Parts: sequence; C-alpha cells; structure tokens
Amino acid sequence: MTSTAAMFDVGDYVVYPKHGVGRVIELQDSEIAGMQLQLYVLRFEKEKMTLRVPFNKAEGVGMRKLSSDKTLKEAMQTLTGKPRVKRTMWSRRAQEYEAKINSGDLVSIAEVTRDLFRPDDQPEQSYSERQIFEAASSRLARELAAMEKTDEKAALQKILAVLNEAAPQYYEKAE
Repeated sequence: MTSTAAMFDVGDYVVYPKHGVGRVIELQDSEIAGMQLQLYVLRFEKEKMTLRVPFNKAEGVGMRKLSSDKTLKEAMQTLTGKPRVKRTMWSRRAQEYEAKINSGDLVSIAEVTRDLFRPDDQPEQSYSERQIFEAASSRLARELAAMEKTDEKAALQKILAVLNEAAPQYYEKAE
C-alpha cells in the first residue's frame, strides 16, 4: 500500500462541492473489497451526515480547504452587483443554478444568491426559486461562518444585510 500524505488534518474545515462545509473528524485506514484505503472521515453537522472520502479521490471530487480571504472578499463583492437573470426557461436556469451551487466555488454560489434574492418589497418568489436561493445562501453562510469562526445564522444575517443594502438600486419600488 502506498502511503499518501494527508492534505487535510483532523479538525480542518473542508468544502466538499456537493455537500458544502464539513469537518475532518478522523483519518481512517480501512480494508474495502480487499484493498487497503486511507480515508478522510468528514462530518456535516447541518445534514447530520458522515462521509468517507479516500485520500486519492479527495482532489478529484473537488474537496478543498476553506476559501482564501481574497476569494471571500470577491464573493461578498459579487453580492453587491446587479442581479443577472437570463430570459431562458426556469427549468434550464434552475439546472444552471444547481450546477453552480454544487461546483463548490464560493463566487459562483454568491452569484446564485445575488440573482435569486428578492427584497421584502418585491413580488414573491416561486417555491422552487426560494428553495434554490435558500440552498445557495445557506452554503455561502456556512463557509463564511467557518472562516469567521461564527455560526451560520450570524453569517446569513451578514449576507442578507449586504444584499438588502445593495438591492434597492436594482429594483423599482412595488406599489
């Protein structure tokens, strides 16, 4: 068995693209189907889920450390931009939004959050728009919370404050 050096240590926060922010709780050696494997054991508290990722597959699935401060700044700046809503069918846009969220890229997730945000004085969103907005904003908030050593609720409030401050210039007041 070739020993691969661990890229992540126990206690590290990591981003797994399809699930968001998790924490390495154990490095494990296991025999699976007759093969010796070294595994990261990740815990995703919000989903109450544990995931085992082989060392040699971690990079291939896009598992990464938390974003840099520079990337976080870029993501927060993205939230203040003008929402871009393509005039394509909702089902196609929804697929694109889901792909951006599952990419694990913080700036892409911020774009989805910005594009689907609706200030309180604007018409209601559809159920599916709201679901995707909540998925994106939650994913963004969890990474922000891990980076700033706060909780998801406080991070989400910070994100919504940025959106509410930037939004009025892009929306007409609903009468």
